[in-house]
Amino acid sequence: MTAQLSPTKPATVTVVGSDEPPRRSLRASRRRFVAALVAPAVLFMVLVHLLPTIGGIYLSFKNLNLFTFRQLFDAPWIGLGNYEQILFEDNPLRSGFTTAAQNTAIYTFWTVAGTLGGGLAVAVLLNRDMRGIKVIRTLMLTPWIVPSFVVAVLWQYMWQSDIGIVNKLLVDYTGLLNERPIWLIGPNSLWAIIIPSIWRGLPFAMLIFLAGLQAMPRELYEAAAIDGAGPWRRFRYITLPLLRPLIAVQLLFGVIYATYQFAIPYVMFGSNPGPDADLMMTLIVRQSFSNNLFGFGSAVSVLLMMAMFVWVAIWYRAFKRDLEPA
Repeated sequence: MTAQLSPTKPATVTVVGSDEPPRRSLRASRRRFVAALVAPAVLFMVLVHLLPTIGGIYLSFKNLNLFTFRQLFDAPWIGLGNYEQILFEDNPLRSGFTTAAQNTAIYTFWTVAGTLGGGLAVAVLLNRDMRGIKVIRTLMLTPWIVPSFVVAVLWQYMWQSDIGIVNKLLVDYTGLLNERPIWLIGPNSLWAIIIPSIWRGLPFAMLIFLAGLQAMPRELYEAAAIDGAGPWRRFRYITLPLLRPLIAVQLLFGVIYATYQFAIPYVMFGSNPGPDADLMMTLIVRQSFSNNLFGFGSAVSVLLMMAMFVWVAIWYRAFKRDLEPA
């Protein structure tokens, strides 16, 4: 007689309670905690940035001047009238805007080029071991920590035609020029703000590039030197490609910062520096607060903001690959 064994069924375990509700409650409380931490920053950004931006865009469609300023947001609506005066109509406002836009483009180009190019050159020179290198690096940061107001006043005295140190170096000490140039009036006035801007911004670019150079692996340079690559080829094919992300970030903020530059030209020349050195920011301040053309100033500000949006889009398309994680 054979005994048949029936397969045993697995025991069924019944869960009396579950910890899912406590976990959901914990996640919800964490989200509320994070939201409470972020809320003040979001509120600050809305009050300081978003609402003034919306208000400025709205006022650009208003005929807001000295006579209608009391009405403010209830001023007469003119639609695209301010933009038509700026872009299409033949009037002094349009010519002043065109001149300021051209000067701003020239100022931005040379300031950013001089800052990044000079900062990279100085960083390469200081990226070596030598006696007193730490002291030299510290002294190179001096122009960056000086306030813009002090920089403008300092260079204003240096640009003086008769007693300024610049003309003394160019004419009296070195003899490079026969006559003393006039820097604060006329065609040279734009260079009178470009050079101080480069002088002040160069140390920060140098610091960023120097940090990037010191983080590069030395094995790449050693291998390239063994293969016969000279200093220029190592710089071109190793240093520059590895520095592209740093160049991209500094290029983005450098263009925006230079375009919105106000302190140095305003301290040196006031709100009316003349057609040779008039920038977009001095134009906006002069037309808005000196000539009381608040609607015109708002429209110029909106156009400048739109130009910066276009610049950011072009920049992102050009450096998108460099900013992706490896």
